[in-house]
Amino acid sequence: MLKKLMRKVKTMISKPFKKPKKPHKPPTPPPPSPPLPIPPSPSPPMSPPKPQTPKKTQPFLFPKVQSSVLPDPSAFFAPNLLSTPLPTNSFFQNFTLKNGDQPEYIHPYLIKSADSSLSISYPSRFHNSAFLYQIFVPDLTIFESDKTNPTSQKNHIISSYSDLSVTLDFPSSNLRFFLVRGCPFLTCSVTGNTPISISTIHAIISFSSNSSLTKHTVKLNNNQTWLIYASSAISLDHSLSLITSGGFSGIIRVAVLPDSDPTYESILDQFSSCYPISGDAAMTKPFCLEYKWEKKGWGDLLMLAHPLHLNILSSDDFGVKVLENFKYKSIDGDLVGVVGDSWLLKPHQVSATWHSIKGVKEEAYPEIVTALFKDVEALDSSAITTTSSYFYGKLIARAARLALIAEEVSYLDVFPAIRKFLKETIEPWLDGTFNGNGFLYDSKWGGIVTKQGSADSGADFGFGIYNDHHYHIGYFLYAIAVLAKIDPAWGRRYKPQAYSLVADFMNLGRRSNSNYPRLRCFDMYKLHSWAGGLTEFADGRNQESTSEAVNAYYSAALMGLAYGDTHLVATGSTLAAMEIQAAQTWWQVKEGDNLYEEDFTRENRVVGVLWANKRDSALWFAPPEWRECRLGIQLLPILPISEVLFSDIGFTRELVNWTLPALGREGVGEGWKGFVYALEAIYDKESALEKIRNLNGYDDGNSLTNLLWWVHSRGDDEHEHDFGAEGKYCWFTHYCH
Repeated sequence: MLKKLMRKVKTMISKPFKKPKKPHKPPTPPPPSPPLPIPPSPSPPMSPPKPQTPKKTQPFLFPKVQSSVLPDPSAFFAPNLLSTPLPTNSFFQNFTLKNGDQPEYIHPYLIKSADSSLSISYPSRFHNSAFLYQIFVPDLTIFESDKTNPTSQKNHIISSYSDLSVTLDFPSSNLRFFLVRGCPFLTCSVTGNTPISISTIHAIISFSSNSSLTKHTVKLNNNQTWLIYASSAISLDHSLSLITSGGFSGIIRVAVLPDSDPTYESILDQFSSCYPISGDAAMTKPFCLEYKWEKKGWGDLLMLAHPLHLNILSSDDFGVKVLENFKYKSIDGDLVGVVGDSWLLKPHQVSATWHSIKGVKEEAYPEIVTALFKDVEALDSSAITTTSSYFYGKLIARAARLALIAEEVSYLDVFPAIRKFLKETIEPWLDGTFNGNGFLYDSKWGGIVTKQGSADSGADFGFGIYNDHHYHIGYFLYAIAVLAKIDPAWGRRYKPQAYSLVADFMNLGRRSNSNYPRLRCFDMYKLHSWAGGLTEFADGRNQESTSEAVNAYYSAALMGLAYGDTHLVATGSTLAAMEIQAAQTWWQVKEGDNLYEEDFTRENRVVGVLWANKRDSALWFAPPEWRECRLGIQLLPILPISEVLFSDIGFTRELVNWTLPALGREGVGEGWKGFVYALEAIYDKESALEKIRNLNGYDDGNSLTNLLWWVHSRGDDEHEHDFGAEGKYCWFTHYCH
């Protein structure tokens, strides 16, 4: 398991180094033209020349590297996919790593592939006050009865994948599984008149078939009832724990009957003949996400929606019907039936703004300017000692915050010093001259890695194996966006490199000739990002810091503002909005909420690390008792958009009150205290301000200037709640109804 290092709380003091500038040379004048020849006698008129198609410039790529630590994707991806960029943080990533036999959570089932068979589990949950997780038990395992070629390939092959689905083929048999997220049925295509076996780890206590032999009911001794549907008649025999068939070609669908409730059975019967084989998500316009499934069979399509889906499912979509009483249990909350071939999802609208949402009162300017002057005076690029892409990114983003705060409080005298620092620190990473590390391009999976990460899987928190890309790059993008804003000429010069960084984790395209996979980190079904990269985990992908994920998409939106790129602004803002609502749904644990079990909810106000199949109160770098770290990692870096992430003032008060006792522990870092006091300022400005003034240290991505700006921008305007309700921080929406 990938280890994460302790995020140290420290203040970086630095001295600038001067990078020698290349002398400006005037362009060499062209040589004098030779005298024109005497024109020849007139010749017959010629047809006009064909218009020349301008050559398309290739997108910028960082220098290529052959990584020594990346796994080989060829064992699990179909040959035609290997020439395209491949997913590195996807919902099915375990199917691509090592033996490919760790389970993945394809709602509502845990799915495991091993030895040319596929096991399905409708999981129960283990829970206590520290963590909860879903338990994989192979309730049913499907495989070909007669393996004609025992020496042939035993593992699965991924023949296709999309935002909402992955297709697994078993070359040693004639089975293909369409794993579509949120489908209550597991769908298997069988070809070649193949005999099928279905085994169970439980005992079969009852087995029955309908008269046409297209539906079979299996009751197990664990109180589960499973339904097996077939596209044509299939005769099944059974023993204590095995079901077998003769030769069959067609579609087999398997579904659990939730709680063995017979009222659900008629619904599954009704929708058993229409099956999805893939599903895509499209951002058709800002703050809109449309799901579309490719389906076969006949009738309407039944899928399952998690709580956030239901929260933002558009009421304007009259082609969709919600079956409120048809539910499957899930670690993510009840999954509710939705009938429709496509869904329209509309997350709350969030504006990406350079400055605070409510503004800073002018009487607070002097205190902020005093701190700003000192923080800028201390900027010194030559004294930076870290070569870590994560910690370095935090340092340059911290400096960029100072520029925007200076602009907001009308103190532009510090701009030259900040601009100088940002140029000296960012340029070496973009032009490949940084000593000790740098960005490189890996063509095996398709993405940016670091020089250190290409040789050491643990370096840069696993950046070289595609862990935490949105975190690290997000900090760089913030600094680049600010520098491009205050120095447009610099922005134009480094625009190709800047967009290459964005594309690494925010590429929307599906073209096979792209350099990067589609949306490396963002999960279009769960509606938040995953970290984890190319490491096998028993509980799937994970994410610790939602606020750093929000920062990544917010920073991309700011870069769009700096470059006048409305498409990037819209994409970054939409992804940030969904990340925020996902954090509020699954990471922020409100008192008395019933999403998670009562013992976990009582003890926790935030999830530490959220896994696809687990909720953990501990962090990668801290135990559950370090509540100040658990709060801080869900807030840092403090930005204007942080106000939207913590727009629920009641919950914020609960979170701070839950955290404050932990500050009495010996050895609590001043930097972490600063984050606690920052959230306290949302509802008790004066108390927080006094505590912040008495701090003697700050997180390496934070500053006294930033904390004072935050406190003094906690507005008390009488209209603020009219426009901030439900996280909707787009003012113009008030005038659009």
